[in-house]
Amino acid sequence: MVRRLLLCLLAGVGMCSALVLVPSAAYAEDYSAPLTTAIGDLPVAAESRSGYDRDLFRHWVDADGDGCTTRDEVLIDEADDPVTVGSSCSLSGGRWYSYYDAVSQTSASALDIDHMVPLAEAWDSGASTWSADTREAYANDLGDARSLVAVTAADNRAKGDQDVAEWLPGHEQCRYLREFVAVKLRWRLSVDSAEKSAMTSLADTCPDTTITVTRAR
Repeated sequence: MVRRLLLCLLAGVGMCSALVLVPSAAYAEDYSAPLTTAIGDLPVAAESRSGYDRDLFRHWVDADGDGCTTRDEVLIDEADDPVTVGSSCSLSGGRWYSYYDAVSQTSASALDIDHMVPLAEAWDSGASTWSADTREAYANDLGDARSLVAVTAADNRAKGDQDVAEWLPGHEQCRYLREFVAVKLRWRLSVDSAEKSAMTSLADTCPDTTITVTRAR
C-alpha cells in the first residue's frame, strides 16, 4: 500500500482516490495536543451495546480492487521482512513484530488484524449512530496506521471488545494508550468515565507525547 500510494502521488492526486477509504475533505481537519490534553478532550458519555452486530461493520473489503483485502494490505505494509504477493493476493514469506506480546511471527496465519478501538467499543462510543458507509470506512481504515495493527492472534482474542479500563497488552502500554486515544480522536468517539479514569492514570506513567491525527469525520 505504501508503495502504491507513492506511485499514485507521482502520477497525480486523481489516481489515488480509489486506493483507500479516506476521510471526506469536509472532515479532514488536523488535531494535535499532548497526550494528557488529548485524553481530557475526549467526550464522556454512557455506553450502550444495544443493537450491536459485528456484521454492521463491513470489513476486510478490497477498496482499491487489486485483489488484496484490508487485512492483506495491513500485513503487507507492516511486514518487517517483505512478503511475496501471489495470485489472488496470496502472501508468502514475511516477518511481523507483534508489539502486544513482543513476539515476531513468520506466518501470517498466526496474526490477527486488531481494530485498535474494537468494533463493539466503537459502537458503544458513537458508531451506533453512523451510516453503513461510515462504519465500513472505520472498519477498513488504512488512512491512519494506528487504526489497524497486526498482532499475535491469541492477544487479539484475549483483548476482544475491551477498552483501556478492561485490557492492556503486556508490553508497550504507553504506545497502546497513545494509539487508542488517537483512534478515538480521529473518529470522534466518546469514552465512559471508567475508561477516561484508566487512561488518565496510565498517562501519568507515560511521556506526555503529542498526539496528532487527521479527523475522519
